[in-house]
Formats: sequence, C-alpha cells, structure tokens
Amino acid sequence: MRVVVQRVDRAVVGVEQREISKIGKGLLVFLGVEKGDHQQDADYLLEKIITLRIFEDSEGKMNLSLLDVAGEMLIVSQFTLLGDCRKGRRPSFVRAEAQEEARKLYHYFIVQGQQRIKRAWGGEFQAMMKIESVNDGPVTILLDSRKNF
Repeated sequence: MRVVVQRVDRAVVGVEQREISKIGKGLLVFLGVEKGDHQQDADYLLEKIITLRIFEDSEGKMNLSLLDVAGEMLIVSQFTLLGDCRKGRRPSFVRAEAQEEARKLYHYFIVQGQQRIKRAWGGEFQAMMKIESVNDGPVTILLDSRKNF
C-alpha cells in the first residue's frame, strides 16, 4: 500500500459538481492499494500517518502529530500511485489491486481512521474526483507499507 501524505490548511473533494468531503487543518492522504495488500498494511500506514511528527510546535519545529493538533484527515483513493513508468511512456498499472479488493481495503482504512481521528473522511472510490487543497509548508511525505515491514 502506498500513500502520499500532504499537510494542508484545508482540502475539498468533489464529484460531478458535488462536494463529497472537506477538512480544515490536517492531512490529505492519497492511498493506492497494491496486489497482495492486507489489513495489516492499512493498519501500519494509518498508525504511521496519524503519529508522524510533521506539525509545528510553539518553537516552529516539526514535533507534533495529527493527534497532537487534533487535526482532520481526508483520504482519497488513487490507484495511479502504483503506476510503473519504467518502460515506455504509458504507465502500467498491473501492480494495482483488483477493484473489489481495493475498495474493501480503502473503506477499511477510512473506518479505522474514523475510529482514531474525530474528523476523518473519504472521497468516492473509483470516481473522477476534483481535489482542491491548500498545502501547508508544503510538507509532503511518501510512505509504502512494503518498504517499512
């Protein structure tokens, strides 16, 4: 499982001119599910994300986590994180999980996030989404569950 985590002042996700979810200060998480991923991958990444010390303390140092600042989290499915561009010019997505299994793990991640964070929301799986965000910093972190076990 791969994620791109962005620290934001606010973020909104919409589908077909409808606002699906929005957050204020917190983390925008783009999540890609890879073939062979399990709930263990989701659990590992969620714990890592919400405890990453990437928010500034009173001295301006990145010492606080999402939990420490009572921040919000917006989780957006993005299979393109698994695109392989090593050959040719068109990305290959053969490593992306099949739709139904990816959907299950994506929803599992959201539910687990909602149990840990007061305000955790998701996008709409397999929809063409429009994402608006105001990045803070910017601070962007890449995580991959397979590179961390």
